[in-house]
Amino acid sequence: MRVVIGEDLFLLRDGLVRLLEAHGFEVVAAVGSAPELLKALTELKPDIGIVDVRLPPTFTDDGLRVAIEARRACPGLPLLVLSQYVEQLYARELLADQRGGLGYLLKDRVFSDAAFADAVRDVAAGGTVLDPEVVSRLMTKRARSGPLAALTPREREVLALMAEGRSNAAIAAKLFITEKAVSRHAAGIFANLGLAPSDDDNRRVLAVLAYLNA
Repeated sequence: MRVVIGEDLFLLRDGLVRLLEAHGFEVVAAVGSAPELLKALTELKPDIGIVDVRLPPTFTDDGLRVAIEARRACPGLPLLVLSQYVEQLYARELLADQRGGLGYLLKDRVFSDAAFADAVRDVAAGGTVLDPEVVSRLMTKRARSGPLAALTPREREVLALMAEGRSNAAIAAKLFITEKAVSRHAAGIFANLGLAPSDDDNRRVLAVLAYLNA
């Protein structure tokens, strides 16, 4: 699996290269600036790009803007954002594009190289991987308007746990409620977000994306 990395800190960039290669990935480019990243993503067309949010030259949201531009040039290009920050505006724009795999993880909440490698594989395969803290921060900013306003506080909690890919049983255990109650809350979430009945295993994450896209 071919990977492009965009990370400005040398030690972290080199560490990512070593980690991924140890798990069988082929790192075809590891760059430290937004212009280099855009060139690598659009010319090399990797199986997945791993992108930091704050890259040179401005160290603001250059990485996310490159991610969005790269997806426009290469629709469906799988991208995993790995950052210390949740950048509100561009994060929503990127996550609202449901073509191809997408992920957003916070650096200080990645605790296992195996789990990180699994996340990279999931996104490359077309899946969605969202850190629950990312979901929480994005939802908090819009809690007073839009489709989220129709959800109860408990439904918002269930929605955040859905983004982790947790089963009804796991959500029930986390919130100390019954699985039947979780199913009831999930039905309310799907109805409020306009998601039609489906057997798709990714439906829970799609609920989050539907909210972000609204």
